[in-house]
Amino acid sequence: MTQRNMSNDRHVGLASLCVLGAGCLWGLYWIPVRALAAAGLTGATGSLVVVAIALAILIVALLLRREPIGHADGLALAASATGGAAFMLYSIGLVEGRVSSVILLFYLTPVWTTMITAFVLRWPVPRLRYAVIALGLVGLVLVLGADGGVPLPHAPGEWLGLAAGVLWSISSVGMRVRGELAPWPGSAVFAAGALTAGLLVWALLPVGSTGPIHADGATGAWALAAATVWWIGSMLALVWATTRLEPARVGILLMSEVLVGVVSSALFAGETLTGMQIAGAALLLAVGVLDALG
Repeated sequence: MTQRNMSNDRHVGLASLCVLGAGCLWGLYWIPVRALAAAGLTGATGSLVVVAIALAILIVALLLRREPIGHADGLALAASATGGAAFMLYSIGLVEGRVSSVILLFYLTPVWTTMITAFVLRWPVPRLRYAVIALGLVGLVLVLGADGGVPLPHAPGEWLGLAAGVLWSISSVGMRVRGELAPWPGSAVFAAGALTAGLLVWALLPVGSTGPIHADGATGAWALAAATVWWIGSMLALVWATTRLEPARVGILLMSEVLVGVVSSALFAGETLTGMQIAGAALLLAVGVLDALG
């Protein structure tokens, strides 16, 4: 094996670990935002604090690195900001709804992406992707209709998780059309979009209410960790890794978020899934794998 091949193998292995680690981290993201909610930063407030910290750090980093944003393509900027808005809705949803349900609803993303590319953009779509739509919708019915009721989201957090998946699909298609921004400017625009969406949710939607805030060192530590580890560190690592891996591998490795989120919420938040919901979750995992392979 040549030295170049060995170097490429090391890069692929490290990139795979980065994607897997990012997926696992986001599967645990409910822990810091729930900790902030327990301290009184309920609804959108805790997520706004986290993203404001992340954006401030990213702006300082951009100034120090002298990386401009203004000359970037407008659609690329809009796609990145929409992605940030999606993750903000996801973040708030984790506070306002069942962790497992919010994560599963977010991971209907392949269904919406396929619908956008096939029926809106009229791009050619492999037949396998129509199976993605069918399996995803069946999984959605099983997850939401397990109690025998109408298979629709029942809590504000679930609606936010569903909306986050739709926005993330729109963002993904936009980035595919015009390409992503460079890691640091892209992360700053991403955080700015998240902050804007969070302020809109905080102002317009009745999700949670901020009562007395009991901030202490632990609260500050959770906020700083969420901003630096999740919103900055994992995002930069993911952007670096995705340029070095096949899309199929990235998609499959990111499914670790679903597994970690569902299992951790069952172990530490006392959330359990019925047999029907487990079947729906399995279908949604299959959707992610099929989407990656397609």
